[in-house]
Amino acid sequence: MLWPALRVLAYGELGREQAAELARLLGLDEGPRSEGPGEEASLGHRSFTEGVRLVLDLSRLGTTGWLLTLLAEGEPGPQVVERHRALLRDAAERFGLSVVQVDPPRTADEVFLPPPADEGSIGQSWELPFDELDQLWPHLGVRADAPREVKRVKLEAMTRAPVWSSAPERLRRQAAEFLRA
Repeated sequence: MLWPALRVLAYGELGREQAAELARLLGLDEGPRSEGPGEEASLGHRSFTEGVRLVLDLSRLGTTGWLLTLLAEGEPGPQVVERHRALLRDAAERFGLSVVQVDPPRTADEVFLPPPADEGSIGQSWELPFDELDQLWPHLGVRADAPREVKRVKLEAMTRAPVWSSAPERLRRQAAEFLRA
């Protein structure tokens, strides 16, 4: 089964011809892929093998959203993922698209941070079942092997959220130590 190994979410206006040119730049075949998550939004794809079966895909999300994805059947090597990270980011930027998020992130600019919660928002109590920083990373969408810079950005955003004042003291202390280091 195919699962995303790398996703680049971008937005910007592309006409039909520009989208087709982007697909050609990436060497994609016309037509949607027929498997894997998000297949219904697929505009073009290319299947190939580099150790494992891979599919490079371009999808449209709404009128100005674009998702460039490397899907894999199995675990691709890190060098394969990094090469495609550079390819997909470069392609998005070449067409004037703004990169919103790259998953998994490798740098702070690849992290998507939603707008801060309203101070009067409902649900400002800590109801998460953990009090250790190592337990918090998955909740923040951060993998164990994520670069420190990515963890820092996600953790800083969490500590600015109103709910943070309700987090367990031990967790807040560990977070403060991590951010100071």
